[in-house]
Order: sequence, then structure tokens, then C-alpha cells
Amino acid sequence: MNVNLRSKGTWAALTIILMAPLAGVRAQSTGGAAASAPTKIGVLNVRNAIVATAEGKQAQAQLQSQFAPKQTELQSTQKQIEDIQRRLSDGARTLSDDEKSKLQRQGELLTRRLQRDNDGLNEELNAAQGEIVDSIGRKMLDVLDRYARENGYVAVLDTSAQGSPVVYGSSQADITQDVVRLYDQAYPIKAGTPAAAAAPAPKPAAPAPAPAKKPTP
Repeated sequence: MNVNLRSKGTWAALTIILMAPLAGVRAQSTGGAAASAPTKIGVLNVRNAIVATAEGKQAQAQLQSQFAPKQTELQSTQKQIEDIQRRLSDGARTLSDDEKSKLQRQGELLTRRLQRDNDGLNEELNAAQGEIVDSIGRKMLDVLDRYARENGYVAVLDTSAQGSPVVYGSSQADITQDVVRLYDQAYPIKAGTPAAAAAPAPKPAAPAPAPAKKPTP
């Protein structure tokens, strides 16, 4: 899922996701000598975990379907702009000045509309993706908290976070697949709505440049 993971509230704590109680790693006293338990730290790719859950795949498929009509409209508008540009270029020597001016005005109107609709789609898409991240993220934190405590982790670092302090993490320390598996067990998708294969989020069309200016005689 090409999800825009910028939700500040849920994932702000994921630079260091969990700090288990000190009781889990406190020094054990034996005849006055203290023996420290080994520190266990895991790494989790939050982005991958969210899109890999059955719920995440299902939500992404729904987003794809929801925004497909608007994406089609944007593509149609862009094709109209490209057609006008082509007509201006091909008719540089044959079109009258009035025809060129008319095509230019039409192209400018379409370009402004494309930009406006594109910006609107981006805002809607970002908001919808943010809701998915918040919804899955809150529940995933509960799953992660339980997993970390049961397996003796004192900290779990998010390797997908911007500016992540993780430079290296061994495969043994990566708990992403375990968390995804436990999440799907704890929050199975509703019967009759199987998880779809992860589909890329709709990408709003980039605004086309304004039609070429009328050539100077």
C-alpha cells in the first residue's frame, strides 16, 4: 500500500515503541552478587506491517475503488490538454490567430481545473490514508505491547520512521512478520470480505503544463 504514513499522533511513539517495565530486566541478586539479564531489542518496519495485515490490504483495495472515478476524470482532463497542445503545435502555420487564441484559453482553463481537482484529490486521499493508519496503528500498538512483554523485549525500534536511529538490525531482531501474524489473529477481517491483494494507492495525475503560447509571427 502506497500509503502516506504521516499520522503524527499514533506513530510519534514509535521511534522507541515500547519500554517494558524494569521488572523484566532488573538485576537479580544471588548471595549479594547482581547478575544483569541481557537487553533484548527488536526492530519493526511499521509501514510494511500496516500494509501486510489483512485489514490493511482490504482497506487499500477499498481506497483504490473509491478514488478510481476521480482518477479517471483527471486523466481525461489531462488528455484534453495534451490534445490542445498537439493541435496548437501542428497548426502553428495553418490555424488563424483567433483559432489559436481560442485553443489557448481553453487549454488554460483546463489546466487550472486539473490543478484544482488534483489538489483536492490529494487532500482527500491523504485524509483517508491517515484514518487507516490511525485505525490500524492504535490496535497494532496493543498487539505489539503484548508481544514485547511476552517475549522479553525492552524496546522495539521502527525502522521505517523518518530519521530512524536504526543503522543495522539483524534478521533475528526483526519482528515485523510476527506482529503482522498476531495482528491478523487478533483482528480478523469480517466474513464475506476477504482481504484483497495489496493494490497501489491511486496516484493523482500530475498537472500538465499550460498550452504553448501562440508563436510570434
